[in-house]
Amino acid sequence: MTDRVYPSAKPAAAAANPAFPATKAQLYGATRPTYRPQPHHRRRSKRGCCCTFCFWLILTVLVLLLLIGIAGTVFYLLYRPHRPTFTVTSLKLSYLNLTASSTLNSRFDVTVSATNPNKKILFAYDPTSISILSSDVDVGDGTVHAFLHGKKNTTLIKTSIVSTGSALQSDDASRLKSSMKNKNGLPLKVNLETKVKAKMGKLKTPKVRIRVSCDGIRVNLPSGKKPATASTSNAKCNVDVRFKIWKWTV
Repeated sequence: MTDRVYPSAKPAAAAANPAFPATKAQLYGATRPTYRPQPHHRRRSKRGCCCTFCFWLILTVLVLLLLIGIAGTVFYLLYRPHRPTFTVTSLKLSYLNLTASSTLNSRFDVTVSATNPNKKILFAYDPTSISILSSDVDVGDGTVHAFLHGKKNTTLIKTSIVSTGSALQSDDASRLKSSMKNKNGLPLKVNLETKVKAKMGKLKTPKVRIRVSCDGIRVNLPSGKKPATASTSNAKCNVDVRFKIWKWTV
């Protein structure tokens, strides 16, 4: 009887480890390090910083505006402030001569009434400059001393404005000559410019510049030595507060 030979288990082990070389893919997989996920650090973008800054800036501005509004409301309820009013009550023209060489000589006597309607506020005025114009031509300038305008008070500002030997430009002289021939009288405009501050007890405001413009005045040229009285019934005065910002005045 013939004996059968069975293969041993060693050839199977040899089959598990083939003799041919490893491929590039196998080598790459063996040398590649194991992937380990890293913690994600979230970076804050510049856009987010700008948005946060704008938010706080707008919030700060709104709070300041709210505080200013509250302070203004309290001030108004306590003092009830009103602007002073001005009226040209009298204007007399003694003479107005324009020579052939465009030299002007004139004399005006002006009375302006200033009224303070406030019960708790008084005004302190710096020296006030007064100018008289006709057809935008300056025909006289003067100055009034500083004065204190009391509460619920009416003050009369009286001054004489004299112009002697003032040289006019040719265009200004032509316009003034045309106005002097007007049958309805010479149109005049009175301007006042000064600085004023308000006083409320111990509280004082900074000085602000104001301009008072009074229009609608007409006067006939005097025929003799007696001054001519102007018509001021239609005169209206506007008070404008002017603020100086650097080189500009608004």
